[in-house]
Amino acid sequence: MDIEGLDYNTQREQLILPEYGREIQNMVDYALTLPTKQERQLCAETIIGIMDRMSPQNRGNADHEQKLWDHLALMSKMQLDIDWPFDVSQAVSIAKKPEALAYPMKDIPVRHYGYLLQEVFEKLKTMEPGPERDELVRITANQMKRNLYQWSHGSVVDEKVADDLARYTDGVIQLDLSTFEFEKMSERDFMTERRKKKK
Repeated sequence: MDIEGLDYNTQREQLILPEYGREIQNMVDYALTLPTKQERQLCAETIIGIMDRMSPQNRGNADHEQKLWDHLALMSKMQLDIDWPFDVSQAVSIAKKPEALAYPMKDIPVRHYGYLLQEVFEKLKTMEPGPERDELVRITANQMKRNLYQWSHGSVVDEKVADDLARYTDGVIQLDLSTFEFEKMSERDFMTERRKKKK
């Protein structure tokens, strides 16, 4: 929809430092058009004063003024011809965005159990029977049950956990549900946790 007279931000030039807003950027653009150095200097100092009032919480910081002048230099694309009270030659380096960190994408067959449990399943396949493996099975089964509750997979029954544990360990681990005791947990506890997180 194109309505004459309406000016949308999406149609305007992208702001260099959006935290200062378009009005400050307009002031900087105006300062660039002033004919004399004296006028540009006075305009720049006025803009710095306004920028300072916009972030009073930073006034106590040692490099606060330096940052303001660096930001002014950035918004003017280093074109503003004035007597800078600080060295702004490094301003461009602070504007560079860091490179994105590579996110380790791993193939997780069952996302609700997560990558760490997949690793535990692999470990359980090769462990010798004994107290150490029994303890890891106990911890793993209880964590699986917690995950099922958290992901709201319908009714969480002990048979589902036992079946999944057997499946993902290629049948090596078989829970005997007549003797195995899960930790006491209920779906109501997890519902309460989810409600707290939403607030």
